[in-house]
Amino acid sequence: MVTTAAVAGVALVELGLVLTPGPNMIYLVSRSVTQGRRAGLVSLLGVAAGFFVYLAAATAGLATVFVAVPAAYTALKIAGAAYLLHLAWQALRPGGVSAFAPRDLRPDPPRTLFLMGLVTNLLNPKIAVLYVSLLPQFIDPDRGSVAAQSLVLGLVQIGIALTVNGLIVVFAGSLAGFLSTRPTWLRVQRWLMGGVLGALAVRLALTGRPQSAA
Repeated sequence: MVTTAAVAGVALVELGLVLTPGPNMIYLVSRSVTQGRRAGLVSLLGVAAGFFVYLAAATAGLATVFVAVPAAYTALKIAGAAYLLHLAWQALRPGGVSAFAPRDLRPDPPRTLFLMGLVTNLLNPKIAVLYVSLLPQFIDPDRGSVAAQSLVLGLVQIGIALTVNGLIVVFAGSLAGFLSTRPTWLRVQRWLMGGVLGALAVRLALTGRPQSAA
């Protein structure tokens, strides 16, 4: 079964990703600020559904292919590290966009909110890279069913993502107001997340293949 190190690794990667402004965060903050917490939470349900779509694909055997095929594993590892470095640069570069400077959105009914949350997550490149390139590297075929490991690690990722995003939705208005008058806090958040993502990219690039993929 999965190791504590694998769970901790996935948790750290997901925490770095979920706290870095991206499509999900920007949409949820914008929706919560312009239409209220209820709209934000309905949108979050759509985001959650998108996570489970990715998890179903991984559990169905996608992760097995990437772990078992050395060339695919190496290519995806490089792609994943490069994408994490890109996110780190996006966080660190001057003039980076803050998720807490939300866009104006017209009010939408619950069904549309749910569907928009779902589509936003399904088209989110961070989540695609997470499940296609990053998650398989914490799976060790020698420790049992790859599908079961994918399920457990995916649920860890989803639990962290929904917890953090749920807190962001609930406190979006307060956070937007607080950060709008305190730009130093935004810079600290950007540098912290950029450093975490950069370190994760280096660790990912230097990590060897699972033994069974050798």
